[in-house]
Amino acid sequence: MRFGGRRTSRNVEGRGGGFGGFGGGRGLGGGPMLFGLVFSRFGIGGIVVLFLVMMAIGGDPLGLSGGGQQAVAPTQPAARGADEECAEPGKRFLCQVLASTEEQWGAAFAQAGTTYRPPTLVFYPGQVGTGCGEGQAAMGPFYCPADRRIYLDTSFFDELAQRHGAPGDFAQAYVVAHEVGHHVQTLTGTAGAIRRAQAAVGGSEANALQVRMELQADCYAGAWAARERGALEPGDLEEGMRAASAIGDDTLQRAGRGYVVPESFTHGTAAQRRQALMRGWAGGGDPAACDGYTTGI
Repeated sequence: MRFGGRRTSRNVEGRGGGFGGFGGGRGLGGGPMLFGLVFSRFGIGGIVVLFLVMMAIGGDPLGLSGGGQQAVAPTQPAARGADEECAEPGKRFLCQVLASTEEQWGAAFAQAGTTYRPPTLVFYPGQVGTGCGEGQAAMGPFYCPADRRIYLDTSFFDELAQRHGAPGDFAQAYVVAHEVGHHVQTLTGTAGAIRRAQAAVGGSEANALQVRMELQADCYAGAWAARERGALEPGDLEEGMRAASAIGDDTLQRAGRGYVVPESFTHGTAAQRRQALMRGWAGGGDPAACDGYTTGI
């Protein structure tokens, strides 16, 4: 992508390793509140979180009912500011991507008569305390709706390139734009509606709802890219397609266990993720092109 002298976002911070303290929220067995992360991981990595168990034992994930205790941002080591973080060569482009999403989603929300409030991008090494629980790099990038932050360990891009064969700056931009898509779902109320629907069902039905939310976030990433088509270079879309294929549930399950279990899918197949990205792109940047993924929820 040709971002050249584009501005970097001010909504960026850096965290040192280690976990802060957690207050107010409730976790399984009194432990850290991991339940929010399943709804917003990019698709590679490690931890299965039991949201439905929380509902069954009377928990209130992310304070959706409006009552009781809610998750709060954890105490953290002193954070580095946007100037320090975005000055690093490996992070500057990502800061520019975030700034671009602020501009493009700001314009889209304004067209709809509302105001866009951007998320904060948090860079961290290895592990981090969040408003949703203890985050680890093995989870992949994730968005926490409780504190409206995107958490990213940049070593993830080494894994994406080397292990999953999806290098390139547009592949990195796709990752950030996907997580911003989850933030948009939080602002519009879509994420809350899906969580409530998941709590009313279970098993494969809840997973199917999760797939729809993830595919819409992919579609939103494509819509953002369409609004920035002037900055794209030859091969950029292909980089995005390779990344989408690399993190399809079927691709990852086949590589990890040798076979696939479709009812366990939570992010969509490689083909579905490619199609979702291109659906947003083909829609010319109109977020309404992605509405069909969550219609009726």
